[in-house]
Amino acid sequence: MAPSNPLSYWERVGDSFYRKVPVYDAIFDEDVELENYIVAGAPYGGAIALYRDESKLYRFQGAQTTKSSIDIYSCSGKHINRINWEYGSIRGLGWSDKEELLVVSEDGTVRRYFGLFGDFTSFSLGNGTEEYGVRACRFWTSGFVALLSNNQLVAVSNYEEPRPRPLAPCPEGEVSSWSLIPPAYTLSRSVEVLLAVDKTIYLVDPTEAEDKFLQNGPFKHTSVSPTGRFVALYTAEGKVWVVSSDFQSKFSEYDPKARTPPREVEWCGDDAVILAWEDEIHLVGPNGVATRYYYDGHVHVIAEFDGVRLITNDACEFLHKVSDVTEEIFRLGSSSSASVLLDSVDLLEKQSPKADENIQRIRSSLPEAVDTCVKAAGHEFDVYWQKRLLKAASFGKSVLELYNSDEFVEMTEKLRVLKAIRDYQIGLPASYEQYMRLTPEKLIERLVNRHEYFLAIRIAEYLQIPADRIYVHWASQKVKVSTVDDEAVCKLIVQRLDGKPGISFELIAQTAFDEGRAHLATQLLNHEPRAGKQVPLLLNMEEDEIALDKAIESGDTDLVNYVLLHLRSKLPLASFFRMINTRPMASALVETAARGEDSELLKDLYYQDDRPIDGSNVLLSEALQETELERQTEKLHLASRLLADSKDATVVLQQKMLNESSQLLKVQETLDKEIAERDEFVGLSLNETVYRLMRSGWSKRAQKVQSEFKMPEKTYWWLRLRALVAKRDWGELEEIGKNKKSPIGWEPFYNEILGAGNTKLASVFVPKCTNLPVEDRIEMWVKCGMTVKAGEEALRARDVNTLELLRTKASGTAITEIDRMLNQLRPRK
Repeated sequence: MAPSNPLSYWERVGDSFYRKVPVYDAIFDEDVELENYIVAGAPYGGAIALYRDESKLYRFQGAQTTKSSIDIYSCSGKHINRINWEYGSIRGLGWSDKEELLVVSEDGTVRRYFGLFGDFTSFSLGNGTEEYGVRACRFWTSGFVALLSNNQLVAVSNYEEPRPRPLAPCPEGEVSSWSLIPPAYTLSRSVEVLLAVDKTIYLVDPTEAEDKFLQNGPFKHTSVSPTGRFVALYTAEGKVWVVSSDFQSKFSEYDPKARTPPREVEWCGDDAVILAWEDEIHLVGPNGVATRYYYDGHVHVIAEFDGVRLITNDACEFLHKVSDVTEEIFRLGSSSSASVLLDSVDLLEKQSPKADENIQRIRSSLPEAVDTCVKAAGHEFDVYWQKRLLKAASFGKSVLELYNSDEFVEMTEKLRVLKAIRDYQIGLPASYEQYMRLTPEKLIERLVNRHEYFLAIRIAEYLQIPADRIYVHWASQKVKVSTVDDEAVCKLIVQRLDGKPGISFELIAQTAFDEGRAHLATQLLNHEPRAGKQVPLLLNMEEDEIALDKAIESGDTDLVNYVLLHLRSKLPLASFFRMINTRPMASALVETAARGEDSELLKDLYYQDDRPIDGSNVLLSEALQETELERQTEKLHLASRLLADSKDATVVLQQKMLNESSQLLKVQETLDKEIAERDEFVGLSLNETVYRLMRSGWSKRAQKVQSEFKMPEKTYWWLRLRALVAKRDWGELEEIGKNKKSPIGWEPFYNEILGAGNTKLASVFVPKCTNLPVEDRIEMWVKCGMTVKAGEEALRARDVNTLELLRTKASGTAITEIDRMLNQLRPRK
């Protein structure tokens, strides 16, 4: 039932209002005596961890076990899991914003439990924790600080990659209290610790411990506000101070007039401080104004960034500051447009004409009134007042001609989700602000971790969020707990997930493998459509051939290469080659990769495949890259031996070439020793060797090399011609011109000599070019500057036109000679 008055839970604290909303009742059984437990709550209405306080004596009842345990409950008292603890005294119990439970033992061992059902990772704090031991811990959303018994502070700033680092050395003395400022709220962007030692407070960061020079200690409690702006201190005189975090300003002071200091000092949002005794709560607002709450039993305080959760055996309550929009509507005597709009709903239901009068009266500010009602609905825990406020907003926007309803629609969606998760069976009493900061995706993760799969899927579908992770988590859990055979489990999972988009069977198969069910893992991987997800796990499972076949089927060369690299490092070479020989794509990729990186592997591959020519080519390439003659010769000899037993004509030809190359190297080595001042011949080709001998004047040596290697006559003559032209041996060339025949003809002689600039000698070879047309020989004479000789060629060919053209180019006596030739051809009159 909704309360008759929406102000029932309100309390004025100075200029503000606070309200303590009952969320759940009768949450813990009577045998759970909360006063004997350390209680830690996860942020955003998350789970609660209970651990028996070792400092308190208690008597066993009935069949209670002496084993320690950590019990995890929802805020509604639903028991989620029990973690047996046999690893020493617990000195730190906290939660991350991902609802991961952090447990720190006295010896510095840290366990991070994820998923709420016992799975964990662990690491050690080191830095002297084994020697001095952990005394206490303080947590923030992504890290924590441990205080050792020697006052040393060790910080962990990231749970995903924990790297414990000591903060600056701390002063000696009794630590009466301490707190921390998270990195997000410090100028240094690293965690800072407030350490109360003796009568003062030190601010400790990674570089120094700064004394704040206070005189009112020892401070029994030190607490930092959620935004890191303020610090609450409980002084030696039993008073509460609220100061700035730099200790330069004091904002308020409160005297609770208590004989004993409070058990806890926490912040309620960023504006009020909570003092908690066993059964009494003081809420201290700005300017030292306070209100008190009394309980029949023990009460635990769990701080949230926008309020506090109060946990007793009988109830879970949320104490927080009333939002401005809520106060604007419900405050006594409020005449705001939003308050008038809410009243108009009652009048409308009574069919009173005053409803329309109210609307007309606030018409100018009606859009703001609608927005205020929508926002106020989000801050209400009671469904009745949520509906009333949304109905008022709906009434108001129906009157407006133009109004964007997006915020209204979004708020109805959010309130439906909040109503579902606040249900007693779920026990996630997140406020509207907490839900907005948590995000729907992380909320769904929390539901999945509680195995509330049906609700998680419903919310995901309602908010149009992909639900593949939910299904995967369900399937993985089914693999863990199922006792039936692998085929039945696989069939059940595949049937349930059929047609669901984005499902990763690889993750489910990984779970099966981790559980020791390798056969089930292999079956599940057959349903994974992405080869890139299948292959790594198959390799991990040592299903090497299946992994290679899956990679080849995908057509992804990068994936195939990934598998091949894995197999190459794992298998003996013979086994590796046997595996790839029947898979052409794999063999081709190995060959391609080895060609540029691993010649030894390439030679082994060609030998295994019986490809002597390819193997010989590799050795030949190595020989060409060698700088030492002995190594070159050895490589060529090995290349030749690979081809020795083959009768294939191509192979025989290549072997002959290799033998000749080896023989040539020996000849070149001899030449370098006998006629060269330095290494001039080794490494040259046969043609280059003969050319260099000719040019250096060693004609007989060149002829001998020609004879030994059976160099074709035409090749030899070309090399001889170019060598003689290069060294300008015109006499030798003239002698050669006296020969009757040339294997390469005489035109090359003309071209090479003319190109060297000796037109006179070049002209000697023009008459010998009898195989050329007259036009070509005429042009050759002209290029030599012998116009008359060109005219004689034209005269013999009786070519008047060419003679006339030559006359235009002639000069001096040449003109007379050309005219004479023309007269011989012209008819007489």
